[in-house]
Formats: sequence, C-alpha cells, structure tokens
Amino acid sequence: MQVGDAMATLVTGGAGYIGSHMVRALAQRGERVVVIDDFSSGHCDAIAPAVPILEADVGDATRVVPFLRRHGVDEILHFASRIQVGESVVDPRLHYEGNLGAAIGLLGAALACGVRRFVFSSNTAVYGAPRELPIPEHHATEPVSPYGETKLAIERMLASYGRAYGVRWTALRYFNAAGAAQGLGERHHPETHLVPLVLQAALHGTPVTIFGRDYPTRDGTCVRDYIHVLDLVDAHVAALEHLREDGECCALNLGTGRGYTVAEVVETCRRITGRRIEARVGDRRPGDPPELVARVDRAREVLGWTATRSDLDTIVRDAWRFHSQPRTNSLSETA
Repeated sequence: MQVGDAMATLVTGGAGYIGSHMVRALAQRGERVVVIDDFSSGHCDAIAPAVPILEADVGDATRVVPFLRRHGVDEILHFASRIQVGESVVDPRLHYEGNLGAAIGLLGAALACGVRRFVFSSNTAVYGAPRELPIPEHHATEPVSPYGETKLAIERMLASYGRAYGVRWTALRYFNAAGAAQGLGERHHPETHLVPLVLQAALHGTPVTIFGRDYPTRDGTCVRDYIHVLDLVDAHVAALEHLREDGECCALNLGTGRGYTVAEVVETCRRITGRRIEARVGDRRPGDPPELVARVDRAREVLGWTATRSDLDTIVRDAWRFHSQPRTNSLSETA
C-alpha cells in the first residue's frame, strides 16, 4: 500500500485486551486497520491474519515512520501501555520509558507522517484520590502513582501538540474495563483485574482475596465503576467520528455512573458460574480509595455515547463464557 491509496487507522497495542476488540470492530465496519504491538503482553492469535502488523516498540520512529507511510495511516488509536499501578511504584522507569517515552516517539512519528487525529487510552489514575463523587472531568488531576503521572503527562502533551501542530485529539479516561466478546478476553500475565481473577478462582477452585472489608461503603468493600469492553470500543469509534468531524479536543470519562462493590462482584460470579468461590479477606492495599465512580454526562454530550452493555451480569456472563470455554481461534471473525 502506497501513500495516496485508501487511508488506514493504526491501533497500537492491537493484540492486547482492549486493542484486539477495537481491531475487530474497525474491520467489521469495513475500515482499513493496521496494528503495532511489541507482544510483551499481547497475543498473536487475537489478530486476524489479514490485518497488517508491525512487531515493534511504538516509540521506535525508525520502524514506525515507514510503516505509517506504507499503509497511509491518517489516525491513531493508542492503547499500547504498561498498566500495572503497583509495578509503576516499584519500578517507575518502566512506565516513564514504556508509556511516556513511547508516546513521545509515536507522536513524533505521527507528525512526520502528517497524522493529525489521535485517540488516547487514558485512565482514572490521573485523578488520584477522589474529592468528589461521581468524578467529573474537571476534578483535580493529582495522580498518586507513576502510572497515573504518565497518563496525565501524555494528555498534557496532546494538548500542547494540538495547540502547536494542529493535532486533533481525544483522551478517554477509563474506569474499570471488563467483559469479553466472541473469543477475545483478558489474558494478562500476571492478572490483576478483579473479574478475571474471581472467574479464575471459580475455574480452579482457588481462593480470591478481598483487600479490605472495613471501607465506608455499603458492605465494607471497595466500590468500582465497571465498563464492558464492547462499550469502550463503541466509545472509541464515536471519538474517531467526533475528530473526523473536527469536534473539540478534550478528555472524557468512560464509565456508567454507578458502582459495584468487590463483594457484589464475587457474589455475581458465584451466581452466574454456579460454582463455590472462596473469598478471603486480606489487608487493604495502600492507595486504594473506597469508591471510584464516573460522572458520565460529558461523554454523552460530546460523543453521543452511553454505555449499554455494562450491567454487572452481562459483564460477568460474557467474561465467564471466554474463560470457561476451550480457547478457539477467533481470527475468522475479523478476516
């Protein structure tokens, strides 16, 4: 493919959990999509053979620039990221280099190739400890981890690049992504997310740990706002369309506006799987706020988007289908 042919959308981290769902959705819409992934946490079998893939660090401009030009990329969905908050505290270099450094390189490559639309996967870690619930986008941004610092730094970089170079951007601040769809799901190593951890406990008969049962919430366990991965994908599609129509550049929350406790997640998993799940109470984890719930009216106003699949039963049922069935080749669904 040469410059001047049909343009394409780049999905970085497209072999990962959310990125692979995004690639499938774009392909099903009939759009040209290409992927860059270093496969440090992604999976080759999550991407259809027909999708062009560059195995590389997204910050390696010497490899990324020729790839962007060869495929006529004119917009980027940036999912590639280190995601473990605890890891970022123990070894912050990994996150500053792997998240912020890589984003600097990727944006440099984008500018060199004339790419001017950029959708960034940010996170509620930019807010730090919430002072207001539900959390609005104008909430103070005071990250308490290097992971959150890197996400906020990239958001600020996008705003600066927008003013200086005309980059059109949207930063989507995720709350808790969960769920699965048609052979794609969470396969993190190690797994740190609650829903897959509880479902793995159901599969293998191992206990799951609840970190703290003395929070000021309705049952003493932490409250979180969960969003189905397919709702996230829909929001990214809406963000692309928004930028294609020269919509405003901004950061937006992606959540539901309601929260579930850890104990409610465990009980829902018990009910849907029909299995006994032993839950042990452990100590609180440092830095875990009692409640994180999104204020979601801005995404509805700006993108016309609202979560439609993110009730807890649907999330757990879809995730259980993925985790409980033998792994099958999901690639034909995007071919």
